[in-house]
Amino acid sequence: MRSFLPSRLAGRGPEEGAALVEFALVLPVLLVLLLGMLDFGKAFNYWIDQTHLANEGARWAAVNKNPGGGTLQQYVRSQANTPELRDGGTASVAGPIQICIAFPNGTSQVGDPVRVTASTTYNWLPFLGSRLGIAQTTMTASATMRLEAAPSVYGAGCS
Repeated sequence: MRSFLPSRLAGRGPEEGAALVEFALVLPVLLVLLLGMLDFGKAFNYWIDQTHLANEGARWAAVNKNPGGGTLQQYVRSQANTPELRDGGTASVAGPIQICIAFPNGTSQVGDPVRVTASTTYNWLPFLGSRLGIAQTTMTASATMRLEAAPSVYGAGCS
């Protein structure tokens, strides 16, 4: 009797298609790992950007300069590298980065410290986070410098 199957499919037996089933079982795990690594890289990049922004803001505050038109906090926020970090409004970063300026000693005389803090809330894997039990993390970076000039063009507070 002649077989109607092509010669390459004839004689495979009961293991035919096992590799496809195994791949279908492993694929979701591989995708979650891949997307998790990409999301971690994005969050790490945002943390590095926050560290840079806090350092830049502390330097501007220490020398009593405000290169922007609004508050120093608004200027520092406008320097964020990505619109997602700067403006928020996405699944990963719901709100804009918050920039806070504080005087840890309670005074703002020359030689006193000024601390600038940049913080945002990052939602991990927003499309799967709630299903996997991964919620969100508040990422914070700060920089402290000594005042070289008394502050007159900016004030303490958050924006």
